Amino acid sequence: MITDELTSKNGHLMIGGVDSVDLAKKYGTPLYVFDVSSIRDQIRKFKSAFENAGLHYQISYASKAFAVKAIYQVMKQEDVHIDVVSGGELQTALAAGFPSDKISFHGNNKTFEELVMAVQNHVGVIMLDNFHEIELLSRILKTDHEKINVMLRLTPGISAHTHKYDQTGQTDSKFGFDVESGQANKAMRLVLEDENMNLLGIHAHIGSQIFGTQGFVMLAQKMVAMAKDFQKEFNYWPEVLNLGGGFGISYTEDDDPITAQEFINQIADELKKNCEKVPEIWIEPGRSIVGPAGYTLYTIGSRKDIPDLTPYVAVDGGMGDNIRPALYQAKYESVVANKMDQPIVETAHIAGKYCESGDILIDQQALPATKSGDILAILDTGAYGYSMAMNYNRNPRPAVVFVENGHDKLVVKRETYQDLLSLDLDY
Repeated sequence: MITDELTSKNGHLMIGGVDSVDLAKKYGTPLYVFDVSSIRDQIRKFKSAFENAGLHYQISYASKAFAVKAIYQVMKQEDVHIDVVSGGELQTALAAGFPSDKISFHGNNKTFEELVMAVQNHVGVIMLDNFHEIELLSRILKTDHEKINVMLRLTPGISAHTHKYDQTGQTDSKFGFDVESGQANKAMRLVLEDENMNLLGIHAHIGSQIFGTQGFVMLAQKMVAMAKDFQKEFNYWPEVLNLGGGFGISYTEDDDPITAQEFINQIADELKKNCEKVPEIWIEPGRSIVGPAGYTLYTIGSRKDIPDLTPYVAVDGGMGDNIRPALYQAKYESVVANKMDQPIVETAHIAGKYCESGDILIDQQALPATKSGDILAILDTGAYGYSMAMNYNRNPRPAVVFVENGHDKLVVKRETYQDLLSLDLDY
């Protein structure tokens, strides 16, 4: 959401105290820009909410939302955990100097090599997702004479009211051990019997971009019920209940996300009501930490006017730097960064440059009068923009800049054509 303090006296969009038009000139477009103060502020809101609720907790940044060395370094400064879902994310976090004992390793098909990498680097906890993984990890630990913390990822049978690709907690899911069929109990027995695995707790994740508290309250109820069943059958009570993430953000004025305090207060009330001893509560926010902090700057290029139809205004990026509108029908809002003080005169399609009819970043966007060379800023693009970026049509991926307190710093260089060719071999 754009407020008056984000507009300079000359009518330009300001990000973290820096003129966005200056950023576009200095670093080129398309350009990902992150307001680091916004990231820090959101983390501190989560921490404050837990402390006000009187719960023991951990914030674990779900880094699949945005994973580069610089963001891991910010997370280290803010003293939070992170979760990774691949060897590449793990390697990036380690290269950034992030402490391995504060890393959780997720994923539904971790390879043997990735598990070896996690064990050898002594990650804080491995989230076990299936029986194949239990077998692989057990073999690695026995061979390497290592021990490690694990959690079981469970599918509790709760569906979040989001896009079908964003739902992960229902029974028919590729993730986790099903509770209803008895898979979870079988997995629990295998792990408890393995002397090299320390079962830290249980984990579930019901989806993404969730606006209400009902699903999370239901999840807390279900997790406590499962914990009581495990206590009865195995004499095991979890040290940790990990409730996952999925907290929605406001992409458009129609979105009405819950606050951290609302979510955590309701969870705390539910847990205290049903547990004699409340475990440490972990959550895994990703989008809600970096999403609102991100902006993508583009330069407006061509325009197509069709009689009696909505015009097309094209920019120098598109689905290669933000696949979400094409993949999820995700909606965004934008502003013309160099014309923040000018009146709205039309509605247009914001089109990308990629050779696909579906490469429309925003279907209906109110705009001032625009011309080639203007700077368009799409808001709230901090999550799943850079992390899902690609080289379709052989386009290089954009640079990433962090801004904070009036200063800007390049944290990911723009790819070059030479970078695109660096792995190609002659035939």
